[in-house]
Amino acid sequence: MAMNYHRYRPFAPIGLKDRTWCDKVITEAPIWCSVDLRDGNQALVPPMNLDQKINFFKHLVKIGFKEIEIGFPAASDTEFAFCRALIEQNLIPDDVTIQVLTQSREHIIRRTFEALEGCPNPSIVHLYNSTSTLQRDVVFGKSKEEIKELAVFGANLLEDLANEYGREKFRFEYSPESFTGTEVDYACEVCNAVLDVWKPTPDRKVIINLPSTVEMATPNIYADQIEYCCRNLKYRDNVIVSLHAHNDRGEGIAATELGLMAGADRVEGTLFGNGERTGNCDIMVVALNMFTQGVDPKLDFSNITDSIDIYEKSTGMRIDPRHPYVGDLVYTAFSGSHQDAIKKGMKRLEEHPDRWEVPYLPIDPADVGRNYDPIIRINSQSGKGGVSYILEHNYGLSVPKSMQQAFSLIITGESDRQNRELNFKEIFDLFFTTYDVRTPLSLKYYYESGSGNTVTIRSDLLINGEFATIEGSGNGVIDAFCDSIKKKFGVSFEIVTYSQHSLDYGNKSRAITYIEVHNCRKETYYGIGISVNTAKSSFRAILSALNQFIKIKNYQS
Repeated sequence: MAMNYHRYRPFAPIGLKDRTWCDKVITEAPIWCSVDLRDGNQALVPPMNLDQKINFFKHLVKIGFKEIEIGFPAASDTEFAFCRALIEQNLIPDDVTIQVLTQSREHIIRRTFEALEGCPNPSIVHLYNSTSTLQRDVVFGKSKEEIKELAVFGANLLEDLANEYGREKFRFEYSPESFTGTEVDYACEVCNAVLDVWKPTPDRKVIINLPSTVEMATPNIYADQIEYCCRNLKYRDNVIVSLHAHNDRGEGIAATELGLMAGADRVEGTLFGNGERTGNCDIMVVALNMFTQGVDPKLDFSNITDSIDIYEKSTGMRIDPRHPYVGDLVYTAFSGSHQDAIKKGMKRLEEHPDRWEVPYLPIDPADVGRNYDPIIRINSQSGKGGVSYILEHNYGLSVPKSMQQAFSLIITGESDRQNRELNFKEIFDLFFTTYDVRTPLSLKYYYESGSGNTVTIRSDLLINGEFATIEGSGNGVIDAFCDSIKKKFGVSFEIVTYSQHSLDYGNKSRAITYIEVHNCRKETYYGIGISVNTAKSSFRAILSALNQFIKIKNYQS
C-alpha cells in the first residue's frame, strides 16, 4: 500500500538567476546569537526555572556568545523576571548584548521596553510578524498590504519607545516569520518597509532575520531565498542579514551553511539543536564544522562535556549517542576495517602531530575535551586493527601482525558467543589467558655458559608441578634453549617470528616477548612471556607456545 503522497505539493523553486552561493566557501565565523533561552526554552515540557536560566546564560557567555536572546518578556511573569534579574543583578558582561522577542502588538511591545529599562548595554529588540501565504490566509485572514502595515506599525512603535527610553540603548531586529513560506519578493517588500522606518546607518545597523520557521524545501532553495534578499534589501551595507533555521526536514544545519554562503552575516540557533518540533539549527555543529575546515569558530567548545552537562540538567533532554561531535558513540568504531584504518592513522599522526588526518575521525576528540578511550570498541564485527589498538593504546602491547589476526578471531568469537561488546579489561585478560600458558611446562631458573659460537643453556623447569633440569646447546641462547626442549621431549618445532619490547621505562623495565611457533605438522601456535630478563621472557614465550600442543610423556627428573 503506497503512502498518501498525493496530498502534498512540491515547493516551487524561486528560479534565482546567476546564483553565486554555490561557488562560495565559508572562511570566517558569522555573528552568533544563541536562542536557547527563548526558542529552546519555550519548546521544553517543563521550561527552565529562573536559576536554571541564569546558569545557562552564564554558560553561554563562557562559551563566547556575544548576542543572547533571553526570552519573550511580555509572555509571562517568569520571562519578565528573568530579564529583570539579569539587569538588576548586573549579570550581563560589557561585551554581551541581550536580545528580547516581541510580536507587533502595542501592549506587548510596551511591556518589552519596561523589561529592558536600566539595561547597562544596548539591547536588541526583536520584532516579528508572520508573512507567509498560509498564515495570511488561515491564521490572520489579512491581505498582503495589511500584513505589511502591521510590520510597519510595530517598527514605528519601537522607534518611538526607543526615543522615549533613550535611542542609544537599543538595536532593532525584524523577522518576517515563516519567511520560507512567503513569496520572496513580498518578504523583501515588507522588510524594506520596516527598514524605511528605522533608516539604518553604519553606526546603527539593523538586523533582518530571515527564518526558516518551518523548513519546507531543500537547503539550496533557502540559499536562493537568502541570496535574493541580500540582493534586494535596501540599505544593504547597513543591514545584518541573519539566519534562523528550523530542522523540520532534518536539514537545518545544511540550510544554515548554504545561507552563509549566500551572503548572510549572522546565525541564530541553539546548543544541540533544541527547539520547537524537530528543533533549531545546532550552533555547536555549525561552529565545529567550520573548525574542521581550519576556520576559527569564535566559540569555545574545547570542553564540550560542560555544555552537555548544563544542557541535560537544565532542559531535561538527553543527547543522542549519534549526535555529531558530542554523542557517546560518534568517536567509536566497531567495524574491523574502520578500526584498522584508525589505528594506522593514529600511528601516522606521530609523524605530523600538527595535522589531524585520521580516517573516519573528522575531528580530534581531544580538541573538544573528549578522550580516546571510546574510539575503538570491540564486538563481533571488530577486527585485528581494533583489538591491537586497544592492547597497545591501553596496555602498551605491540602485538605482531600475525598474532593480531589470530587473537582477533578469538575475540570476535567470544563476543559473538556472549552476544555483547567486550570491555578493555576482558580483552586484556583473554589475551593473557590465551597466550601466557604456564602448564605443563614453566621456567624457574636458567644458567648460561659457553664461549665462541656455542652457547649452553641449562634450565630448571616445573613439569606438571615437578622439578626437572634440561640442557642444550646452540649458536645463541634461544637456539640453545630450543635444543634442550627438543632433546628432552622429542618434539619437533621451529620459531617462525620473534619480537620483543619493553613494557616499562628505566633500568628495571620488564620485557615482553611474542613467539610464533610451527610444530611438525606446520600448525601455528603463539606464546608470550614477561620478565625483567630479556632471555627469560623469551624462554617463557617459547614454553607458552609449546604448552598449547606438546604432549608430556614419562620422563626422568
